[in-house]
Amino acid sequence: MSIAVYIAVMAGVTYCIRVLPFAFFRKKIRSKFLKSFLYYVPYAVLSAMTIPAIFYSTGNIYTAIAGTGIALVLAYFDLPLIVVSLAAAAGAFLVGWII
Repeated sequence: MSIAVYIAVMAGVTYCIRVLPFAFFRKKIRSKFLKSFLYYVPYAVLSAMTIPAIFYSTGNIYTAIAGTGIALVLAYFDLPLIVVSLAAAAGAFLVGWII
């Protein structure tokens, strides 16, 4: 019974998230502030969910910092995502192996 309630709540929340913008924003949004705010919301939410997981994923703060640092440097140089992720994982592994 509780799984059905969870699914119903999830469906309701998903429906509201999809329908409410159509209900509130009937005209084109002209405000530069609101446009830029809505543009950056997905990035902010993704960062807020990802950054804490990065620092608690390895169980050691030093390996997490090493992997994050490597990922940031390689991403700054516009390397492909697979290269960045593999290098960050390898760097965290090597730092953990040294420690």
